Amino acid sequence: MPDRKKKEKERPAVNLAVDLGGIPLRNPVTVASGTFGYGREYEEFVDLKRLGAVIVKGTTLEPRAGNPPPRIVETPAGMLNAIGLENPGVEAFVSEHLPYLAGRGVTIIANIAGDTVEEYAALAARLDGQPDLAGIEVNISCPNVKRGGMQFGTDPGMVREVVTAVRENTGKPLVVKLSPNVTDIVQMARVAVEAGADALSLINTLLGMAIDVEKQRPVLANVFGGLSGPAIKPVAVRMVYQVAREVDVPILGMGGIMSLGDVLEFLLAGATAVSVGTGNFVEPHLSQRLVGELESYLEARGIADVRELVGAAWGRNGR
Repeated sequence: MPDRKKKEKERPAVNLAVDLGGIPLRNPVTVASGTFGYGREYEEFVDLKRLGAVIVKGTTLEPRAGNPPPRIVETPAGMLNAIGLENPGVEAFVSEHLPYLAGRGVTIIANIAGDTVEEYAALAARLDGQPDLAGIEVNISCPNVKRGGMQFGTDPGMVREVVTAVRENTGKPLVVKLSPNVTDIVQMARVAVEAGADALSLINTLLGMAIDVEKQRPVLANVFGGLSGPAIKPVAVRMVYQVAREVDVPILGMGGIMSLGDVLEFLLAGATAVSVGTGNFVEPHLSQRLVGELESYLEARGIADVRELVGAAWGRNGR
């Protein structure tokens, strides 16, 4: 018995730490923007320090009320949302939400969105001097706003223009969130990296719609919304796999993550880290549970470093 205990004590700890384009994460499990509020909403269910990072709700220059209701509808294996980037604006984020999260030892990534290139640039400049902010996720792919949003993420020229403007206004690590609503996701990824992206987020929601058959009208007041949840996971894994083989920056994979198996699929496809989104609504403590399950999985298989899994499905690490 003493010998067994000694061997267990000597066994090296599993390394879960990863680097997301200059943003050090204690583990690869983060929470997706727009699904976790500003962190405090989930403190009853999750030890925030256990997460790799909290990516906060999308932030714009001025406060936004978002779209009129109804704004959410459940769909088979997922949901449609048309929130419309409701948020209190960047000043409220800097003065209220950022200090709150910083005081809890959380790695914080801001998500920014705008109607114009100039707004993206101004947001980047405003956040650049915030020492508690680890990085910026640039949302050029929101499908449920009338202006800006997806139009930036589906035009290579606009992708280049927005990312270049943000890059010129901040030294923070940039994670560019790409839209899946394109013909060639690899082209968009290459353009974003050429313009200064340090990492990429894949994928944002797919454009979808639901109709009330009794009223014979669209369910969402916005008509269209972003489809998320398990229904989109095969598309997301495919896009991560495609992009990871063609660009040399880390990828934050997301889209329907509900289990350890989902996390592993994204890592094996080439994602360095993952984001839990819709799953937070179904199981509020899911993100923390996945951290523990990932650690146990690695220990059980004698894998010392989670980075050994990244891209293993196509041989990035020679596995």
